Amino acid sequence: MLLGDAKPFSGEKISLKIAVYGFMFIGVATLIALMACVPPVSRDALTHHLYIPKLYLQQGRIYEIPGITFSYYPMNLDLLYLVPLYFKNDILPKFIHFAFALLTVLMIFRYLKRRINTEYALLGGLFFLSIPVIVCQSTIVYVDLGLVCFLFASLLYLFDWIESGFKTKYLVISAVFCGFALGTKYNGLIGFFLLTMFVTFIYERYHAGEPFHSAKTVGLSALYLMIALVVFSPWMIRNTIWTGNPVYPLYNEIFNPDGTGVGIIADDDGLEDLPHMSPFQIRREVYGESGWEIALIPLRVFFQGRDDDPRYFDGKANPFLLLLPVFAFFGIRSAPRQVKTEKNLLLGFAVLFLLFACVQTDTRIRYFAPVFPPLVILSMFGLRYIQENFLHQKLQSSDFLKQTTVAMIIVVMLGLNAKYMAERFSYVKPMDYLAGKISRDEYIQKFRPEYAAMQYANRILNKNDRILGIYIGSRGYYSDIDIAFSLNLLQKLAAQAQSPEQICKELNKRGITHLLVNFGMFNFWVQKYSQHEKQMLKGFFEEFTTTEFSKDRNGLLKLAYQTKQEL
Repeated sequence: MLLGDAKPFSGEKISLKIAVYGFMFIGVATLIALMACVPPVSRDALTHHLYIPKLYLQQGRIYEIPGITFSYYPMNLDLLYLVPLYFKNDILPKFIHFAFALLTVLMIFRYLKRRINTEYALLGGLFFLSIPVIVCQSTIVYVDLGLVCFLFASLLYLFDWIESGFKTKYLVISAVFCGFALGTKYNGLIGFFLLTMFVTFIYERYHAGEPFHSAKTVGLSALYLMIALVVFSPWMIRNTIWTGNPVYPLYNEIFNPDGTGVGIIADDDGLEDLPHMSPFQIRREVYGESGWEIALIPLRVFFQGRDDDPRYFDGKANPFLLLLPVFAFFGIRSAPRQVKTEKNLLLGFAVLFLLFACVQTDTRIRYFAPVFPPLVILSMFGLRYIQENFLHQKLQSSDFLKQTTVAMIIVVMLGLNAKYMAERFSYVKPMDYLAGKISRDEYIQKFRPEYAAMQYANRILNKNDRILGIYIGSRGYYSDIDIAFSLNLLQKLAAQAQSPEQICKELNKRGITHLLVNFGMFNFWVQKYSQHEKQMLKGFFEEFTTTEFSKDRNGLLKLAYQTKQEL
């Protein structure tokens, strides 16, 4: 069945469905907006997406921060967050991030309205916005939704490039958006590779047999690659100047084979002393998963998922994103060539991006969020096929039963998302904050127990002091005092020390005047230290520290012995 040949509904039914989907979309957007109105407490926001822009504002410039690995990442969206942070507003960045989800919805809507109809366009936008990981991301200060938006725009402009008869302007626009994606997050490198490969494949396939088509293919691919890299180049130039590696810290063994650049990062979180483990080793040795379980990860991510649980992909998707696209390819032979090409590219991008993301890094659902817009579109194609063809052939019964079957699919599909939204809303509890039942400080303290100790330090300490955060998760955004983080510095010093006093002196040499300690985590891990390390640390804490503040098992300790020297 050709696009646009769908069986028409009566005007009344179309209006009713559009009204229902529109009302549901407004409801989802409203709930997301409410959840975004609370102070930022998400991990990555406090370790870099807000923290690094805050440090830039304090210095009045972009500068190298060797102690924070994340400061070498591309920061297109983080720079946008600078503007509200300049005006002391750290909630507006959430809405900037949310805006990229809404822009993606708009692109999905426009595509589906053009290719199917308004009803499916609204349903597709609603489905995308209510996907659990999209809901979660829309309420926190991350950058993943920017990456999703830019890569999807780049893919859609490739479709326009094909449909326009390969006009260069659409290829250029696609490459520019691809460059924006690269400058947003390093995962954009996967999309950059795939899209450049698609340019080569598409042009070669459509122009095979023409004179000089191979040379034109190479030239267009090179043009795409160069434009994307030029847009990305400010971040590459910055990192090359600082480290000699344009994509630092990625592939540093290639750009700095002699070891230069390595060690630029100060003792940050202690992970440099742990044995390197591939994602598959982590799955096998840490989580105890079998070979089959590991091999099925690209499928499991759609059925399993829990927020804040790395074993279950630290997020949640929707199984219908895997099931419905299958039906989008039923009867594809009778579809126009443009439609077949678009479907194949949507599927190819989704599958390849997912596989690359699962192989290259530890699996987090948000790491492959760019596959969701293509899968949502294919899901709408699949649902349309079920309604217009599959049920028509399989069910020799009334239209009512057919419509009920489709309605049940939609209800379950959206119901899974609604269930997550209800759980997330209950977890975030935005109304307690918005209604004034709890203060900003009380809200943050509920999620970040080190916050009270940080606020005490902000009031009492001065700019010459420096804090060492121990098991605080590198969350430095709420500290106005210079703070460094380490998991193992104390253990290293204790192992080398002949007396507790030496530990204190070594900390003083690094400019450390105070410790901010998560007592629960520290007491757990210290049990794994050697007897000598335990003995040295016991003496150090008893003789050379005093507790100035403690709340919720997090405390600020002052070093009693200070012979501070420059770090």
